[in-house]
Amino acid sequence: MGRAFVYVILGGGVAAGYAALEFVRRGISNGKLCIISEESVAPYERPALSKGFLLPEDPARLPSFHTCVGVNEERLTPEWYREHGIELVLGTKVKSADVRRKTLLTATGETISYKILIIATGARPLKLEEFGVMGSDAENICYLRNLADASRLVDVMRSCTEGNAVVVGGGYIGMECTAALVKNRIKVTWVFPGKHCMERVFTPKIAAFYEEYYKKMGVHFIKGTVVTSFENDSGGKVTAVILKDGRRLPADMAVVGIGIRANSSLFEGQLKMEKGGIKVNGRMQTSNSSVFAVGDVAAFPIKLFGNDVRRLEHVDSARKTARHAVAAIMAPCKTGDLDYLPFFYSRVFTLSWQFYGDNVGEVVHFGDFSTGGFGAYWIDKGRMMGAFLESGSKEEYEAIAKAVKLKATVKDMAKLEGEGLEFAFKVSEQTMPESLEWLTTYGWHASAGVAVALSIAAFAYWCERWREV
Repeated sequence: MGRAFVYVILGGGVAAGYAALEFVRRGISNGKLCIISEESVAPYERPALSKGFLLPEDPARLPSFHTCVGVNEERLTPEWYREHGIELVLGTKVKSADVRRKTLLTATGETISYKILIIATGARPLKLEEFGVMGSDAENICYLRNLADASRLVDVMRSCTEGNAVVVGGGYIGMECTAALVKNRIKVTWVFPGKHCMERVFTPKIAAFYEEYYKKMGVHFIKGTVVTSFENDSGGKVTAVILKDGRRLPADMAVVGIGIRANSSLFEGQLKMEKGGIKVNGRMQTSNSSVFAVGDVAAFPIKLFGNDVRRLEHVDSARKTARHAVAAIMAPCKTGDLDYLPFFYSRVFTLSWQFYGDNVGEVVHFGDFSTGGFGAYWIDKGRMMGAFLESGSKEEYEAIAKAVKLKATVKDMAKLEGEGLEFAFKVSEQTMPESLEWLTTYGWHASAGVAVALSIAAFAYWCERWREV
């Protein structure tokens, strides 16, 4: 027994919601699309879990953060899916997939077939048990990836007010959960193996600013070591965290964020893999022409990086790759390769930062690190490859994004440091690139044919710029 659909989205996270909205906007017929999710709720904005759901006052709750409110689009409630004839198969685990036969087998024994499959299975958090950490199965050791994790974390926090928490891991989850714990009046010790927090994005100077801010909020840092075991009481709750350097930290709870792994195991041996995920082309199409992959599970070529294949673990990538995949499915002749600008952001306490591009090359810091109005540029071979800004305005973030997108030329690093944001605004206000400006300035003395060629080149340039916008 089974059901058949034209399109099936496997996974019910952020990407599934944005793909569904794109399908509807492109005129999909009722009954053609199915979304299969292990979660019991319709797709929602995962960033809300760490940024709003954990707050002690006026916390975010469904249905307020169903997709696609993260970019001020429609809120796709369960009723919305019913109204548009989209089948939500919730609380359902798929135990096997056969891409040759175009079928999925659920844990209940049902076979669901498709003509086109979009894999949006996301990623799972790495668990300390996988590294042999003794006692890491305690009931008050929390992870954060989905709504169930967030609900459990809230319950544990409520029982630990004024208590001690140990946060393990120096990345996104560590940074945002530490802030949430502090707001819930819990004393936090933040432990990670690196020299500073957010090593994948922050420079030491940037990290120092945030760490100093967190210290003023009462957070204690322990760097350069890892957790080796937990001490648990007879009720199965953690009471202390033991570190590799021998320190023992009393704890009423712990939060762990040590990385994630793409959920790609169903397709091992059936689809090509790369960078820990499912390899796709610029149209998000896998090695099987009937299967697409989006979001955290997809490894796709980045034009900005010379088509180097990357797997980007962030909500912005999930949203945009999902929409692009649907565009490629519904309008293949009108859809080219995705030209994606890598984008990461976070909000903690009263702080808010955005990062665009890649943190490769020489770093130039600018602004006032004492007040929080600061940023950084990454310059490689005379070109801007990345940009970071704390506490920027909408216009300022747009300016640094455009400077990275255009790989702005940088000739004087000292001047760049002095100009700071002014440099990005100058780039964004340019009417044409240097090469075209030179040609149009001096080329009119050439033949009429050259002048026509210059006009065509200028027109093509602006068509491309408008397409990017």
